[in-house]
Amino acid sequence: MIDPVPQDPFEDFARARTPHLYRSAWLLCGHRAEAEDLVQETLAKVYVRMHRRLGPRLDNPAAYAQTTLSRTFISARRRRSSTETPYGDLPAGIAPDHAEAADLRVSLADALAGLAPLDRAVLVLRYLDDLPVDEVAATLDLSPGAVRNRSMRALARMRTGVTR
Repeated sequence: MIDPVPQDPFEDFARARTPHLYRSAWLLCGHRAEAEDLVQETLAKVYVRMHRRLGPRLDNPAAYAQTTLSRTFISARRRRSSTETPYGDLPAGIAPDHAEAADLRVSLADALAGLAPLDRAVLVLRYLDDLPVDEVAATLDLSPGAVRNRSMRALARMRTGVTR
């Protein structure tokens, strides 16, 4: 009898964490396609890290993936190409995205879109992913005081509708 081929632990990890990573990515980006690209880039980086033979072992791949997702998002927003806009005319026959149709999601996406990328990342990690201040600070390389300060000011901007 032939033993089944052992499954790669990364595949199990990716199947289990992709929905959570996608939700976080969608809240950060505000667009489905950008969120999918961000998750794909994050999983590629996690794959490389998990299969690295040298260096320390990855003890908590879920935390590493969340940190990588946030930092990849912030790095992409710093690039000059992040201000590019797609062509305005879409081909006919594209199905509407019903997930974005809810009023609450649209208003949340609009409010988050008006914030700077780092402020957006702080709010998503702190309030939507429900991480404590210390974990958000470690993920984004900020001090806990900076996380509290940024979240307080970003929430105030969202409430008043003032952007950047």
